[in-house]
Formats: sequence, structure tokens, C-alpha cells
Amino acid sequence: MLLMAYAEPNGARKEDAWFLDSGCSNHMCGDPTMLSEVDEGFWHSVTLGNNTKMNVMGIRTVNLSLNGVSHIVTEVYYIPELRNNLLSIGQLQERRLAI
Repeated sequence: MLLMAYAEPNGARKEDAWFLDSGCSNHMCGDPTMLSEVDEGFWHSVTLGNNTKMNVMGIRTVNLSLNGVSHIVTEVYYIPELRNNLLSIGQLQERRLAI
């Protein structure tokens, strides 16, 4: 199964939702209020499934709550233009997390 991200330029942002993405190289978030422990010295760019390029404006940590349990997700790319938050299945597997 292949899942891909697509950025709709004028689409509505789903701020609280996180989507598991098997084609995503890194965790990505567009909502700065969800992020902490900012490293704004990190600059990079990513190309989405529709060949749209977006700039990474930092790498950060996110605190997620799932079924009442708090989880810390590290190495999350902050991409202001991104409309949906993405969790990289590959990054989760590298940390030996079950999906």
C-alpha cells in the first residue's frame, strides 16, 4: 500500500489531525502552535507527491496525545505552507515503533 501527501494551495488546514504517510521521508507539521524545542537553524526543502516544493523552516518536537497518553515526536519538520500534519511511517519504524 502506498500513501502520499498532496498540498492543496487554498485547502483548509486540518490542524489537529495527523496522517500516517508511507511515502513521507520525515514527520512534517504546518502548525507552529503544536511545536516546541525549536531549531530554526535547520533549513531544508521537501518535494511532495505532486512535485510541489516547500521550504522547511526548522526542525522541532511535538507533543501528541493519543487515547489519553502523551507521546513526544522528535525531528518534525516545520513547513508553514503544509495544510496537513504528517507522520512518517519510515521514521516511526526506524525508532522500532509498531504501526
